[in-house]
Amino acid sequence: MKILFVCTGNICRSPMAEGLLRHKLKQEGMEGHVDSCGFEPFHVGDHPDSRAVAVCRKNGINISGHIARLFTAKDFDRFDLIYIMDDSHYYHLKALARNNSDMLRVDYLMNLLVPGKNLEVDDPWYHDIKAFESTFSKIDAACEEIIKRLFLKP
Repeated sequence: MKILFVCTGNICRSPMAEGLLRHKLKQEGMEGHVDSCGFEPFHVGDHPDSRAVAVCRKNGINISGHIARLFTAKDFDRFDLIYIMDDSHYYHLKALARNNSDMLRVDYLMNLLVPGKNLEVDDPWYHDIKAFESTFSKIDAACEEIIKRLFLKP
């Protein structure tokens, strides 16, 4: 299974999700390809936000080596599932989609927890460390659901 997480700058939410899912897969002794990217070119080549790194580190996950990259239309071909964090990401992907089947790979990450509601994972970048902790908790719960649904099938 190949999973891609997408957020705005690829320095907060999506690297946390990538790190979390990789960590969980390793803990379970499972394999999968996990990556993340964004839409904002301003952060391409940057490491994650220091607050995202700190919250992950506090939870035993090292994302400090991550390098931000942009989403490309080729990502539709490379990944089985593409999880987005908010409405703007959905509209960016829809604009880049080459056909309807591209969009069949896309879903809101929070739909794993509250199906069909298209709830957003708030962007913590504009806030303090508590916002990063809250975002981490939401992403953590969603990643647990990914493990249950996709990797621990009965």
